[in-house]
Amino acid sequence: TSALGGHIDACDECGNVSISYNSCRNRHCPKCQSKNREQWIENRETELLPVPYFHVVFTLPDVLNKTALHEPKMLYDFLFESAWETLQTFGENRGLKMGMIAVLHTWGQNLSLHPHLHCIVPGGGVDESGAWKNLRSDGKFLLPVKALSKVFRAKFCEKLKDKNLKEYTKIRQNLWEKPWVVYAKKPFGSPKSVVEYLGRYTHKIAISNQRIRKIDAKTVTFSYKDYRQKGIKKQMVLSHEEFIRRFAMHILPKRFVKIRHYGFLSSTWKRIKLKNL
Repeated sequence: TSALGGHIDACDECGNVSISYNSCRNRHCPKCQSKNREQWIENRETELLPVPYFHVVFTLPDVLNKTALHEPKMLYDFLFESAWETLQTFGENRGLKMGMIAVLHTWGQNLSLHPHLHCIVPGGGVDESGAWKNLRSDGKFLLPVKALSKVFRAKFCEKLKDKNLKEYTKIRQNLWEKPWVVYAKKPFGSPKSVVEYLGRYTHKIAISNQRIRKIDAKTVTFSYKDYRQKGIKKQMVLSHEEFIRRFAMHILPKRFVKIRHYGFLSSTWKRIKLKNL
C-alpha cells in the first residue's frame, strides 16, 4: 500500500516507466512474494536429479484443529517431523536414504483451518555406497498410501503422547479411529516440470487478491473451489470480522520455517554429495 511509499523503475533504452509500492516484506502478504518465489525456484533448479519425482500430501485430521490454534508451532513441527520420519522409515527398510522438500499450507479454499504438507519426493534414495537406487524399476509408483497413512498417524500420535498434553487424552480415540490422509500423485513428466509445480506452492498464502471479488461496507466476497463437488467454483460472503478471523488463523508463528529440506536434499548433504549423484 502507499503507507510504505513507492519507487520508480525507468528503462534508459525504451523510456518505459513503472511505479510500484515498496515491499512490506511480510511473508503473509499477497503482493510481496513473487520475487522470493522466483529466487527460490531458481536456486532449486540446480539441485534436481534426472529421476522420477512425486507430489505427496500429508494432511492432519480436523480433530487437531483446536490444538493447531493454541499450539501452532508444536503441531506444525510435529507435522513436518512425522512426514519425514514416515518416508525415511520406508526408505530404511530398503536400505536407502531418501530426500524430501516440504511446504506447509494451513488453509482450505474457504479459509478454513486445514493443515497439510505439500512434499516433493524423489522416487528413490541413496544406498550405503552412495549410489542412487529407484524405489521401483518402472518409476511409476512411490509407496503404498494406505501404509504411509498408518505409519504417519502412529508417528504423529506418539509425539503428542510424549508431550503429555491433556488435549491428547480427550481426542486420542478419535485420532486413532479417523482415517489419516496421505496422497501421492503420479510422477512429474520432467525435472523442469517439478520446478514449475513447486512454484505454485512455495510462497503461496491463504488467499490471493485475484480471488477477492468484492468488498463493501460490511462484507467481503471471494471465490473458492468446492472440492466436495469436484472443484466447482463458488463464491462466499463473509463479514469483515469473520474474514479477518479466518485469515489470521493462517499467520504462522514468528520465524517459523514453512519450507524444509530433508535427507539428501538437506543443506548439509547437498553441499557435499548431491553433485556426485
